[in-house]
Amino acid sequence: MPVIALAGCTGAPGVTTTALALLMTWPLQPGRRVVMAECDPDGGAVLHGILHGALGDTYGMKNLSLAARKGELTEAFWRQLIDMTDGEGVQDPPRDRLVLPGFTDPAQAAGMAPAWEALADLFTGIERHPDYPHDVVIDLGRRGAFGASAVLAQRADAVAVVARSTLRGLQSAQARVTALEQQVGGVGLLLIEEGPYRTSEVEKVLKAPVVARLPHRPELARVLSDGAAQPRRFTQSDLMRSARGAVGPLLQRAALRRARLDPRRGRGEVTGAR
Repeated sequence: MPVIALAGCTGAPGVTTTALALLMTWPLQPGRRVVMAECDPDGGAVLHGILHGALGDTYGMKNLSLAARKGELTEAFWRQLIDMTDGEGVQDPPRDRLVLPGFTDPAQAAGMAPAWEALADLFTGIERHPDYPHDVVIDLGRRGAFGASAVLAQRADAVAVVARSTLRGLQSAQARVTALEQQVGGVGLLLIEEGPYRTSEVEKVLKAPVVARLPHRPELARVLSDGAAQPRRFTQSDLMRSARGAVGPLLQRAALRRARLDPRRGRGEVTGAR
């Protein structure tokens, strides 16, 4: 069960929006779940974006930092998850798509400094959950792949940088990709198609493979980033289809990295990835 970390760079490339799109389209086999964890030290967007502020700030990462000081991080983690499964018209819908909201104030991230390692342990061990194994998508924002929270990127099965295919976007991503390549290796790119550059050009400049491309659709993206009203057939839109198509390559990269670092753990996953 992979742990996939998404990192951003300057210029607001849409890491949280991309992570939410993956969460909503992640293909789940029976008995499996997926968690999107908003671990951006600069603060989260989920509570007052797609969730419209309806839950206030009662959920989220700030509660994990408090629990960690008491040695209760694992127990608190499960209580902070919010169900994003579309259960409209379904009695007792399954809790298959879960989100851990981020900090409501960047100052709260300082309290997590001693606990990032424990959270990384939790994510990498979540595949052994006694009831349901979970896949994990981590939103690291712009700074989360470095500093105290860098352990989340280091322990992930795959790391991808979200970047826009504009000159400014690629210039911003270049230093980030280089630094992450030195830190964790095997970094891929999720490219937001806002600019004119082709895949081959991007890969040549950034020296990293483009794992998938997502269309630049601001109106559709606002459904995920700001909780805007869903247009008709939103789930069948090109944005969501592209997000669904990105999952397979991400899983493949995660499986290959597992097989390389721990052959026993990765055996059988590479052929099973889609």
